[in-house]
Amino acid sequence: MNHPSSGPDPALSFASVADAYDRARPTYPRPAVEWLTGRSPATVVELGAGTGKLTDRLVELRHDLLVTDPLDAMLEHVRERHPGLRVVTASAEAVPVATRSVDVVVAAQAFHWFDAEAALREAARMLKPEGRIALAWNVRDERIPWVKRLGRIIGESGPPTDPSETLVASRHFGYVETEMFKHWMPMKGEALMDLVRSRSNVAVMDPSARDRVLRKVGELFAEYDRSSDGLMLPYVTHCYRAVVRPRGLIDEPEHSADLTAAAEAIRRGETPPGFEVDEQTDGSGRRTTAGPAGDDDGPTLISFR
Repeated sequence: MNHPSSGPDPALSFASVADAYDRARPTYPRPAVEWLTGRSPATVVELGAGTGKLTDRLVELRHDLLVTDPLDAMLEHVRERHPGLRVVTASAEAVPVATRSVDVVVAAQAFHWFDAEAALREAARMLKPEGRIALAWNVRDERIPWVKRLGRIIGESGPPTDPSETLVASRHFGYVETEMFKHWMPMKGEALMDLVRSRSNVAVMDPSARDRVLRKVGELFAEYDRSSDGLMLPYVTHCYRAVVRPRGLIDEPEHSADLTAAAEAIRRGETPPGFEVDEQTDGSGRRTTAGPAGDDDGPTLISFR
């Protein structure tokens, strides 16, 4: 996704509100996650994971999981809750994973921030034959009067732009399936304030403008709150999935062969030509990293095999 060159980049604003994001953003209903990734354990790469709202569900389903996000401040919450999990700071357009080694590539509340063409090409590279990409968004149900008023204050929460056309136009994916799942999130006053603070458009406001928005939200909550449990905020989870096309129908990315060869060498216990291998574990013994020789800032390579 392209952003204006002037002013704060909304895509980077989440780092400053990571704690509020983690406290107040909704999770995803389990039926939705099962629809996206399957009920049986699979090899899954999560893109744009944020603080791990979807990650928690993926862990519950016992998937063999690699979690990525470009903002380390967001991923710290994932690392804290799941210390044995493979977590890598990486963008959706350049993921340190071997070619054709993944069953599902999933992104929740994130695809609209990506460079769609590059991210879809990278997802197709990672996926095994018949593997699939899965995308999801939680959207507030603004048919409820107080939620509609909330949207007027902080910004509407209409359905996301349907990614189906983008997926098919990329030539990397075929027919797109869609589904929706309803759920509710209990919301007390301070949690609602955190939800508002965690929005990118609010995070980039100057302090006085942000304070005005938060004051209006507080007044709205006080008007409708009639219970010690607070309000129930309704969401609809919009889900999309598509199977990767056969390799013969798409162009192989230039870096595909290099990543695959390096991953195979690591699996055999060898050092890939031009790489320095650094075995890193966090107690689980499951994480392998590699970088170009003499380059401390080189890419990390994860092999699921």
